[in-house]
Amino acid sequence: MWSPRGRGRASSRRRSDATASIGQEEPPVRPANQAPPRGPRRLPLPEPVQRASMASATASISSRPAALRDVKAARIGAVRQQVAVAPAAAARGQRARAVRPLRAAEQGRQPVSASAASAAPVAPVADEVAAPAAVDYEALARELEGASPLEVMDRALAMFGSEIAIAFSGAEDVALIEYAKLTGRPFRVFSLDTGRLNPETYQFFDKVEKHYGIRIEYMFPDAGEVQELVRTKGLFSFYEDGHQECCRVRKVRPLRRALRGLRAWITGQRKDQSPGTRASIPVVQVDPSFEGQDGGAGSLIKWNPVANVDGKDIWTFLRTMDVPVNSLHAQGYVSIGCEPCTRPVLPGQHEREGRWWWEDAKAKECGLHKGNIEKDAQAAAPKSANGNGAAGAPDIFESPAVVSLTRAGIENLLRLENRAEPWLVVLYAPWCPFCQAMEASYVELAEKLAGAGVKVAKFRADGEQKPFAQAELQLQSFPTVLLFPSRTARPIKYPSEKRDVDSLLAFVNSLR
Repeated sequence: MWSPRGRGRASSRRRSDATASIGQEEPPVRPANQAPPRGPRRLPLPEPVQRASMASATASISSRPAALRDVKAARIGAVRQQVAVAPAAAARGQRARAVRPLRAAEQGRQPVSASAASAAPVAPVADEVAAPAAVDYEALARELEGASPLEVMDRALAMFGSEIAIAFSGAEDVALIEYAKLTGRPFRVFSLDTGRLNPETYQFFDKVEKHYGIRIEYMFPDAGEVQELVRTKGLFSFYEDGHQECCRVRKVRPLRRALRGLRAWITGQRKDQSPGTRASIPVVQVDPSFEGQDGGAGSLIKWNPVANVDGKDIWTFLRTMDVPVNSLHAQGYVSIGCEPCTRPVLPGQHEREGRWWWEDAKAKECGLHKGNIEKDAQAAAPKSANGNGAAGAPDIFESPAVVSLTRAGIENLLRLENRAEPWLVVLYAPWCPFCQAMEASYVELAEKLAGAGVKVAKFRADGEQKPFAQAELQLQSFPTVLLFPSRTARPIKYPSEKRDVDSLLAFVNSLR
């Protein structure tokens, strides 16, 4: 039975219990004339049952923090597992800072909703990072032999991502940057500032950066090494003892620092650029000279996307795509390097003849691509028909109007003091593109002088004949043209780089 007195005592107990609960509002008091809620009356439980119920509730409450702790522990364990895998990648990232990402446009990050994040399962973290699959680069080079430069560039950027960079010299290799842009992939560019470039080249660097919206990473030589070289040997020692030492300080060592932060690099080498050094370069290769970020032989891959492209086709591409070019090209420069070691080429000359023109054509590499230089195997090769060194390359200057001199023949010509008629002789090597470039003009000159009282001849001066030609015939580089006048014992060396018919004919007529 319900009674008002019992209701009053129960209400008082409920208000007291509610007031003792922190943060809980006091329930409203039911009026005296309001009927109580109907339902079965709850009887008090026996004391042992109450104690068991309270223990169960306490265990239920205490189990919730334990469950949360288990979840947190699992997450912390996953993070620690990721951190344990990270040191190798972190070390690689530190090495990669030698050449920083210059156009590292990241993939757009899409916001993730809270519901999607909570619903997404956590991917398990591998205990070890899987090693990249080994690549047979000789097979890859054969696969890409007929590929376009754009295809090769795309493959290179796809394979190496931010761990590959384009080496930009400030010349027609700007085509590499255009190809990289056309792939739509992020790319990086670095360049070697030797401190002796032409002003036009520095202006071109700025133009390229603005045109493509990039920042070129410039590598500089060590100031102490440059100071020691200049103070010891002067500003132009390379004219006397060769360019290798200066290039080693100003170009090769800065390049080595740059490449130690990469796994691959991209160059603008072409097969038609240089005699004896670039005729066999593949589109991709294991770099034979430099090391990458992992160190050791084979740690760096070298890509040459335009290896199979002719120079004229490169220029067609540049004009078609309206790519900015170095203003020195309009002044006759084709291959562009440092200001003291570069000059314009003339009609009939090969493009690399404007570089280190005082040296042998076969050695015209600064050291950046020294792996291209093959050992001279001419001494072991069979001699050619005229006894002038190694066979292999097809002979040039082949014409009935051109006499082919043997070693004995040119020695007799040297001993004669009174010759019946003057002789014009070219000292050549058939593998030399500079010699090949003047073949047509020299043959035409020989045909014009036929019957005019001047003998036109050739002497192959490479291989085993080279020391003799250097000592007795004033040979410094190929080709060298000599005139043996009719009444003068000593031959006169043609001083000009112009090898067209009119220039050579003017030389002969002025001395005959």
